[in-house]
Amino acid sequence: MRLVQRLAVALWALLAAAGVSAPAAAHVRSESHAVWEVGGDEIDLVLTIPALEAARVTKDGSAPSDEQLKAYLEPLIYPLADGKRCALDPPIEVLSAASGFRKFDFTFKCPKGAQEISVHSGAFFDLVPSHTNFAQIQNSTTGEFAEQLLTNEHQTALVSGGEQSRLKTASFMEFVKMGVMHIFTGVDHMSFLLGLVLISRRLKDLVFVVTGFTIGHSLTLALAVTGVIRPHAEYIDALVALTIALIGAENIAVATGKSTTIAISVAVCTLVMVALKVLGFGGLPSLLVLGAGLFTANYLMISGHLVDAGRLRLIITLVFGLIHGFGFAASLLELQLPTERLAELLVGFNLGVEAGQLTLVVGVSLLVVALARLKLSLPRPIVVEVCGAFLVSLGVYWFVSRSYV
Repeated sequence: MRLVQRLAVALWALLAAAGVSAPAAAHVRSESHAVWEVGGDEIDLVLTIPALEAARVTKDGSAPSDEQLKAYLEPLIYPLADGKRCALDPPIEVLSAASGFRKFDFTFKCPKGAQEISVHSGAFFDLVPSHTNFAQIQNSTTGEFAEQLLTNEHQTALVSGGEQSRLKTASFMEFVKMGVMHIFTGVDHMSFLLGLVLISRRLKDLVFVVTGFTIGHSLTLALAVTGVIRPHAEYIDALVALTIALIGAENIAVATGKSTTIAISVAVCTLVMVALKVLGFGGLPSLLVLGAGLFTANYLMISGHLVDAGRLRLIITLVFGLIHGFGFAASLLELQLPTERLAELLVGFNLGVEAGQLTLVVGVSLLVVALARLKLSLPRPIVVEVCGAFLVSLGVYWFVSRSYV
């Protein structure tokens, strides 16, 4: 009964991490909204800025004048034609806006016959690195519409030509290759998969965890790319790192039998991070950190007291897969995906991800078997503790660095 109660607490904590924190974060997140209309050599932009964001432009936090805002925005927001900045003509105009918002209209003139058009928004990233610009892009020439998230790391979105044109004509196998390369170039995803191999003592256990992970990431990949759910990228990156630390900690807890000590350590670290957030340090919402920490601590307590945790890990790795699926989707959301091929792209990319992770899991498993038969492997307890400690260190480093950017 005690284990059931702990599982209930863990699932409650997960809901707190995934759902309750989202509304709380919405009130403090730095964001703006842009509507781009691209038509031939003329591009129009309507930019809407919350008054709280506009106040960041002045040093004392007071409401800036229209001229101050226009002077700040003009050098930072513009379209590009074949890599060259388009001219602003006429000057920025002020539009009427709802209470609590500021709205501006930009008109740009671009050279005729440009092969590649993109839009760039660098506003507010110098003031708030975690700022997000929600861009809606309408290409009146082709009738295409797309939504993009512009962040500090990705301030430019392609409208036509270049990669977008390549995606329209790319074969199904190119989408598959894109998914495979995403696994083999993603160190965080590879680290987590290696942790799954490490924790699985039997083939049945490995099947359970890989199945759960596959179901989870396939679901959220589709939801994110189709726009049903739009996660906060910086939160997902931090949670992906947490899954790596957790799988490493679980390996150590099971190998050493000290799950209680490790779970308490996780809980204490979580409370420290929540306290730092209350004091103004850290980018993750307090409820998200607290929920993730409680879930982690309770899961470690449960897994350390179960003789056969294979089926439980299927559920847990499904949850982890949900998180990693949003991470997979980040690569696709950076592109202007052709809507007429969205289903094909999703299927191909997901098959590539599956092929990549199965290749990695099977390859590592065969290597372990080969080393064991050749009597070249170290005792399992040593391997588990060393590799587990490495995963914990790597995951904690990424989690903390991604939480305090």
